[in-house]
Amino acid sequence: MTKHPFAMVPLPAERSVSKPRTRGLTMMKDSGLPRDHMRGLLDLIAPFVDYAKLVTGTARLYPEDHLLEKLEIYREFDVHTFIGGQFLEYVFATRGFPGVRPYCEEARRLGFEAIEVSDNRVPLTDEERTRLISTAVDCGLEVHGEVGSKDVHSTAATLVRQAETCFEAGSKLVLVEGAELIDDDALNVPLLEELKSGLDVERVMFELSGPWIPGTTMAEVYQLRNFLIGAFGPDVNIANVMPEDVFETEVLRVGMGSAGPPAGFERR
Repeated sequence: MTKHPFAMVPLPAERSVSKPRTRGLTMMKDSGLPRDHMRGLLDLIAPFVDYAKLVTGTARLYPEDHLLEKLEIYREFDVHTFIGGQFLEYVFATRGFPGVRPYCEEARRLGFEAIEVSDNRVPLTDEERTRLISTAVDCGLEVHGEVGSKDVHSTAATLVRQAETCFEAGSKLVLVEGAELIDDDALNVPLLEELKSGLDVERVMFELSGPWIPGTTMAEVYQLRNFLIGAFGPDVNIANVMPEDVFETEVLRVGMGSAGPPAGFERR
């Protein structure tokens, strides 16, 4: 058993601290981490990372032997890998359904465990979303269906309906687009509250937004992360965490970060 310092300070019982976790999942963005840097990071943060997403179409640019080694390193540290949804959106937009199965089969051949099905830039009907998800599942892949848009704010009812479509088609998890959670430079608290009551939050990952969304500041990203942990508890599923923020995110989950002790704390 790993020995930790300051063992006299208890961690909250509500936090699922051991992998494999079924809730309290953290998904990390990988925008092209070099292998040596990645191994050094994972040596510290791997216990707090459940999924790593190779974002957009970055998987296309790696030399294959480099990519295979990256995926093996993630497996070594018990981190599940998947490809970001905008790559499939590009394939679907340029090649249609005939390009989807070869894409999924190639992901499976390389050793990816999952893919994301999203419509950030390429709108999908419910029928198209269902067909994309079922094709990926048929190829032996886990599917993370994303709901919401980077460009247009959706209602809670729309997001819940899209999530239900994803689950019915075979998605294991649903990701809520981070851009939906910030509105007019502030947290969209009413939407988050409606989603809390309308979704099975143990099967949903809330994405953090970021500077890739015009007008989003890092302060808003930190506020969103703090709000999610405060509103949903330390075992909320959080996606799009930057590699350098994984450790701090776990500190926030256990109530020892900049947000301070949890609500209801009484000083002794």
